[in-house]
Amino acid sequence: MAQTAAKAEELVKTLRDTVVSLVRGEGPDLSARQLAVFLTCYLDESGHTVRGLASSLNVSKPAITRALDRLGELDLARRKVDPLDRRSVLVQRTPKGAAYLKEIRSIMGEAADEEAKKVRQEDKPVRRATLRRVAAA
Repeated sequence: MAQTAAKAEELVKTLRDTVVSLVRGEGPDLSARQLAVFLTCYLDESGHTVRGLASSLNVSKPAITRALDRLGELDLARRKVDPLDRRSVLVQRTPKGAAYLKEIRSIMGEAADEEAKKVRQEDKPVRRATLRRVAAA
């Protein structure tokens, strides 16, 4: 249980460091909803529709539309009418979006490495004390 809490804390700090790096960087500054839509479109290989995104993220279709409007302005995603069902709108990935995902992965990897180093440094005194107790027994 304590190990799970420590891992969760490490993940939250990695998330914070990643978001701070994204905000400070030159790239787009996305809201949580926009980032959720973006990541859902890029990490899930299946095709996405406005209706499907609204359902999977449990938000309204107008909220998805607004998020996609912003992603479209930034050329991170685009919408296209489904040729098989003209009532449906498909969400497509873009090269700029793929590059942004690559940047997020890189930043997150660096943040995770830094957090792991901090955790290892914090564990050293505990390990030494444990080794001393074992050696004394």
